[in-house]
Amino acid sequence: MAAAVYSSLAAATPALATPEPATRKGGARLVVYFSRSGNTRVIAKGIGRAQGAPVFEIEPARPYPEDYQQTVEQAREESARGFRPPLKATVPDFARFQTIYLGFPIWGGTVPPVVRAFLAEHALEGKTIIPFITHGGYGPGNSMTVLAADVAGARLLDRGLVMQADQERQTLERVTGWLGGLPQARP
Repeated sequence: MAAAVYSSLAAATPALATPEPATRKGGARLVVYFSRSGNTRVIAKGIGRAQGAPVFEIEPARPYPEDYQQTVEQAREESARGFRPPLKATVPDFARFQTIYLGFPIWGGTVPPVVRAFLAEHALEGKTIIPFITHGGYGPGNSMTVLAADVAGARLLDRGLVMQADQERQTLERVTGWLGGLPQARP
């Protein structure tokens, strides 16, 4: 019966990728992530498979720009204003999950505003939060301090995964360098 109820909820929210939550020591598990370029998504799906847990993608109601530099600027402005963008969806029956694997890329040295919006929208008290963080070479910044404040009342594991995955920024720098080295076309 519970599986049928959960399956109908999952059908209404296509962002949940696995129909039945994993239950092991520590309760039902859920993988939640935000990804711009796909690096964090790959890790999230791997964790979901390994843990037998559903996977939920955090998405803003209004998508970020496709252009990398425009996204960086928008995220900087959102962080400076303390803005939390509205979400496209929330996790149905979030209360049933006890362990939350939370993945995100570092934006401007911190947690992306859309991830902070997700945390504000879900009751986290009593849950265990296990972060997995990707970054472009500058490390996790102040993300663990920000997470600790945003998940007050939850147990935050400080042994999360922190991994450099900076393909997008490095690719743009490499292309720009290559273009700068080309001979100028004559008019």
